Amino acid sequence: MTRVAAVDCGTNSIRLLVADVDPDTGSLVDLDRRMTIVRLGQGVDRTGRLAPEALERTFAACRAYAQVIKELGAETVRFVATSASRDAENRDEFVSGVLDILGVEPEVVTGDREAEFSFTGATRSLAGRTDLATPYLVVDIGGGSTEFVVGEEHARAARSVDIGCVRLTERHAPDSPATPGQIAAIRADIEAALDLAAETVPITTAGTLVGLAGSVTTVAGIALGLDAYDSERIHHARISYERVEEITTMLLGATHDERAALGVMHPGRVDVIQAGALVLLTIMQRTGAREVVVSEHDILDGIAYKAAEGWF
Repeated sequence: MTRVAAVDCGTNSIRLLVADVDPDTGSLVDLDRRMTIVRLGQGVDRTGRLAPEALERTFAACRAYAQVIKELGAETVRFVATSASRDAENRDEFVSGVLDILGVEPEVVTGDREAEFSFTGATRSLAGRTDLATPYLVVDIGGGSTEFVVGEEHARAARSVDIGCVRLTERHAPDSPATPGQIAAIRADIEAALDLAAETVPITTAGTLVGLAGSVTTVAGIALGLDAYDSERIHHARISYERVEEITTMLLGATHDERAALGVMHPGRVDVIQAGALVLLTIMQRTGAREVVVSEHDILDGIAYKAAEGWF
């Protein structure tokens, strides 16, 4: 077993997984898994730069994570940075800050590499399931981008497109409740991005839709009627199209306070969940998926697997 620490720094959140991984058997045992909303991508779509306050929030989380990594004695540390840091003019400031705190340089990966990590993390735990048809379409709805990957045991087609819950929220500033015009504008961006994804990924041919990341897990938690977030119940839950449509309509029509009062809602997602849920719903409509299989295993697990295998 190899003890690895994987950090995934996205547009909205930064997450840590410390795990013991056996690259030969593919087993992964969590030692610590945590998430902090830092909104690194604050304003990037508009300014092209990482805001000073966003950088400081991210560095504060990194300092906390460095302590956990040290205490658990991870042999290998990998830090993957995704959409926001790909897009920012001042990414060097971000890279140097992470290197100072964690002793590793963040690897600012391409969207396709991000998609490969997500697919690996999501599908290894589905191996042997006879109730799920292949190929899988893995959809990772992030803050700044969404990744689409189709494959069976390995990814065979992938595309990253610039739609995410933070990017769409900042671009269209939906009210609470969102107006019909705002909803139409967000949906138009999603549809255009799906057109791009479909040029590379056969999104309508998959046997099973697998959904990853906070927008999807939050919708799942609401669908399950949870009073508080419960990752064990959410992991591998199967949520019907009808429930996703019902919940998306509710979220778009809710006030900020009504969304914040939902027990499964993380405070950092209250203002972006409308757009995130609409991304999921529109994907299901375009692909014809009758349900989404929700996975708590995602890019973090993929980074850990690949680190243990010496893939980096």
